[in-house]
Amino acid sequence: MEKFSINDVGVKVGLEIHQQLSTNKKLFCNCTPIESDEYSIKFQRKLRVSKSELGEFDPAALFESTKSKTIMYYANNQSSCLVEQDEEPPHELDEDAKNIALIISSALKSNIFSEIYPMRKTVIDGSNTTGFQRTMLISQGGYFYAGKIKIGIQSVCLEEDAAKILGEEGSVRKFGLERLGVPLVEIATEPFEVESSEIKKIALSLGRILRSTKKVKRGLGSIRQDVNVSIKEGRGIVIEVKGVQQLDQLEKVVEYEAKRQHGLLKISNKIQEKDWKFYDEDRNDITELFSKCKSKIIQNAIKKNHKIVEISFKNMVGIFGYSPYEGIRLGKEIAELVRFFGIGGVFHSDELPNYGVEETDLNELKKYTGIKENDAFLILASPQEKIQTIIDQIVLRIEHIRDNGIPIDTRLATQAGETKFLRPRPGAARMYPETDIPPIIITQEEISESQKNIPKSWDESIKELETKYGINQQLAEQIFDSKYYVLFEKIIKESKINATFVASILCSSITNLERSGLNSNLLQDEEIFKIFQLLEKGKIAKESIEIVFENIMAGKSKTVQEAMQNTSIQSINEDDLEKIIENIVDKNKELIKNQKERAIGPLMGIVMKELRGKASGETINNLLLKNIKKKIENL
Repeated sequence: MEKFSINDVGVKVGLEIHQQLSTNKKLFCNCTPIESDEYSIKFQRKLRVSKSELGEFDPAALFESTKSKTIMYYANNQSSCLVEQDEEPPHELDEDAKNIALIISSALKSNIFSEIYPMRKTVIDGSNTTGFQRTMLISQGGYFYAGKIKIGIQSVCLEEDAAKILGEEGSVRKFGLERLGVPLVEIATEPFEVESSEIKKIALSLGRILRSTKKVKRGLGSIRQDVNVSIKEGRGIVIEVKGVQQLDQLEKVVEYEAKRQHGLLKISNKIQEKDWKFYDEDRNDITELFSKCKSKIIQNAIKKNHKIVEISFKNMVGIFGYSPYEGIRLGKEIAELVRFFGIGGVFHSDELPNYGVEETDLNELKKYTGIKENDAFLILASPQEKIQTIIDQIVLRIEHIRDNGIPIDTRLATQAGETKFLRPRPGAARMYPETDIPPIIITQEEISESQKNIPKSWDESIKELETKYGINQQLAEQIFDSKYYVLFEKIIKESKINATFVASILCSSITNLERSGLNSNLLQDEEIFKIFQLLEKGKIAKESIEIVFENIMAGKSKTVQEAMQNTSIQSINEDDLEKIIENIVDKNKELIKNQKERAIGPLMGIVMKELRGKASGETINNLLLKNIKKKIENL
């Protein structure tokens, strides 16, 4: 196994940023985009693939249709209407969304078109009730700088966001419609060649330009990065990797995908050395043969009336387990493919005996099927109706790798920084004109107005924050990049609390709790605002804030009031506080006798532990010092 070096394979990268816009309504209706888990409407659809105007099927749509999913939609009247249900034509384009897209295009020095033509982009995974996504090309060309690196812009599009996936149960896929139709911009960069460590800085710089407009949404799910990756020897094949949620993932994802592509070229060369061709007789039903197999996976499949099938690959011994680089194997590629069809996985000959499949099972299999020592094979458990499709796709994929090297896929980023198969790459047949919406004319006055509203640069925005709120550069950068920027400005505007303290809580305390494994998405903005209101009124101590947030982020409470009750946090008057401190001082006379006023350190810890945020540290410190001095005088 070789050691991989990304610098040796000539990697090119392109970014696609999808950013939700901060508007009061959706792109083609008057509904307010409100996140909700409560649904009063439920309906189902079965989406089918159809030919484009070119008379062709889009390969991604055709492949998705093989899964034969029923789609169940959930909606409520507050955040969706008949437009989202595809029971009513789209309304006029939202003017705010259009104007924000024009400002973003102008900020990127992109050339805005005088006419915009809404298009339909075929999507049949169920994420849109219509079977397509509405999208508009706003501008082309342009550039921005990430430090000293100039990055070209391919295009800026305005489009509607997809529905929110709620989960899958068997052949039923569930979506919520509250996000469907939310306006977003898609910004695609030109391909660039940089050190992999620079990719995060480039994405961050582009994100900062968007946030500088103060017209985009913030927080989890409001911005998504897709990344296109190709390598020098890859014959021009570009792999799109979707769903990179965290910027920290970008470098890992690009490095893994480059390694996978180069590894597949090596696997391709290895297959070409073999004398292999697939015939229909190379598949065998071994359900009865494996009826006594001790593998739990096999037995569970048989109980579900699934078929157990063996697929032979003559002269291919060792090919499924061959690993040119760590974590890159043909067996892994095939396992990812079959999972697309809802199959848990596949056994290959290079990893057996294992998983409860014993040597005796393999000997009987070889005797039954005629597998020879230099042959490879796969064992697959699947419902009868899916078997032929899955076998066809496995064989087609291996043939493609043999003949072409890298399959043209759309892939999904994983939390570990790897990529996995999502679907084939869409083709030109995916896009066709939207017939319900007329072309949109962009006037020269609108373009001029957008250029007047180009936001300040990131550096200027940071300087303004420092000056306006009296915070240091580090905090200014953190709050500007955080999802709490708008909330921060609201808290400062409506209270007299120190801006540095507010920014530290929002950017440091909450982040530290997240690093402990707690979920900041459970902490709603209105609850954060409420706790600062209580702080200003003196009903809660500064030290209580993190305790309350921890309780909510752990899922133990939903509101500040509930968290205060659950953690026994309540304000304490000075008389009661004095009595508690006097009692602790009396119990620690020996410590005070030995350490004098230096005893305040250890005693402060004891008092803070007992009071758990019921009083401010400053008040406790003053009262404790006063009582220590009094005790010293009486010793």
